[in-house]
Amino acid sequence: MQPTTPTEAPQMTHTAPLDLRSRAADAVRACGADIPSGDDVPALSPVDGTVLHTLRASSPEDVAAAIECAQQAFSQWRVVPAPVRGALVRRLGELLTEHKDDLAALVTIEAGKIPSEALGEVQEMIDVCEFAVGLSRQLYGRTMPSERPGHRLMETWHPLGVVGVISAFNFPVAVWAWNAAIAFVCGDTVVWKPSELTPLTALACDALVRRAAAESGAPDGLHAVLIGSGSVGGQLVDDPRVALVSATGSVRMGREVGPRVAARFGRCLLELGGNNAAVVTPSADLDLAVRGIVFAAAGTAGQRCTTLRRLIVHSSIVDTLVERVADAYRQLRVGDPFEDGVLVGPLIRERSWQAMSAALDRARTAGGTVVCGGDRMDRDGVYATPALVRMPSQSEVVREETFAPILYVLSYDTLDEAIALHNNVPQGLASAIFTLDQREAERFLAADGSDCGIANVNIGTSGAEIGGAFGGEKETGGGRESGSDSWKAYMRRATNTVNYSTELPLAQGVRFGR
Repeated sequence: MQPTTPTEAPQMTHTAPLDLRSRAADAVRACGADIPSGDDVPALSPVDGTVLHTLRASSPEDVAAAIECAQQAFSQWRVVPAPVRGALVRRLGELLTEHKDDLAALVTIEAGKIPSEALGEVQEMIDVCEFAVGLSRQLYGRTMPSERPGHRLMETWHPLGVVGVISAFNFPVAVWAWNAAIAFVCGDTVVWKPSELTPLTALACDALVRRAAAESGAPDGLHAVLIGSGSVGGQLVDDPRVALVSATGSVRMGREVGPRVAARFGRCLLELGGNNAAVVTPSADLDLAVRGIVFAAAGTAGQRCTTLRRLIVHSSIVDTLVERVADAYRQLRVGDPFEDGVLVGPLIRERSWQAMSAALDRARTAGGTVVCGGDRMDRDGVYATPALVRMPSQSEVVREETFAPILYVLSYDTLDEAIALHNNVPQGLASAIFTLDQREAERFLAADGSDCGIANVNIGTSGAEIGGAFGGEKETGGGRESGSDSWKAYMRRATNTVNYSTELPLAQGVRFGR
């Protein structure tokens, strides 16, 4: 995931704030939010480890009350005409535009993204609001021919209910917006459990939703934010009043959420791990490929679900490409994301560095060679240089996703071999091929090519636009969010038959009586 408007590249000059704590507080308050104080959830900045605020966690009673309010609001919201519901989302988009800089600052402070990426994420929220407003007039059903004369057979779509959204730190606002904007126009209400690592961005967004709802005449309880750890999310997962749980996170989390929601016959939308790969063929434009590879692999410090983690290169060009990518890596400036010229910010926490270091050790044990990077920087916060690792084969460490900036390089001799290497992982989110050969491109996109939910040609694995459905297969969970017909996950389908004749023919020619 990244900004969804490729033509827009915000150009702003940013300097590091003197006090991250006051900067964050000012941004939250500018959005109209209060910060609930407590001793439960410390909001830390990965930029330098500053404690921004300590918040009170939502209690079990708070969670139950939020769900109950959302359920009551749903009974009113579902009968509001969809285009009128779209007016709420239009107003939300306007408020997000008005507070774009405040929200982007919070994303940088809480998630560590460089400002251009943070601004792009907020723009993604604005874009999906625009998409949802248009969608509010396009929640189409269909009419099918009936086999009975004087009858009309059709499908209609109706609001589903309370949608529980569980989001991750790496896209602290965009993924929520994907769900919330679509859910609102579909007639649903939303209860949001953000990552405990990024609570302040969630409070700011919630305040803007509440303002948009009040100005649009929407019912109270349309949206709520719950602050806390996994136990808070667990309550959302288990509550039968929550019709759909949309959860973004690790495969481990998905293995817990999916069965628990299924056990109560609820619906689940899962966006889980991604061990994404790009194939580079002999015909590839290497200038274009290097640019796409470096951005996809090193952006957001390797902490995107669509981060490029495996590079599968034809043996005739692998040495050349590795040299060019390594040269680009050595020029990447890693550091405080507020400093001009920095392209790679911090890892979110110490645990991320530990996972990265352990993965590099395992890669070396499996015969891999670290070409460049993989070093911890001596400064406040957790900063690491992106690592480029050549591997002799796709060992187990390559098949696992490490949420850190590690790019493994493998070589191949035939396209069939490359596709087999590509698909030989449990995850199936994003994929790419760099080639100027149309046959190779079409083969990669075919049924026996990439097995991922996203397959790109001559562009990296990151860069999803809100107009297309986002999601993946296998251990990625099978969910789809944002564009295309993803709205159907937030609604229920009804098949309707209308008899406008004076007869009552029965199906399959069944007759009662003589």
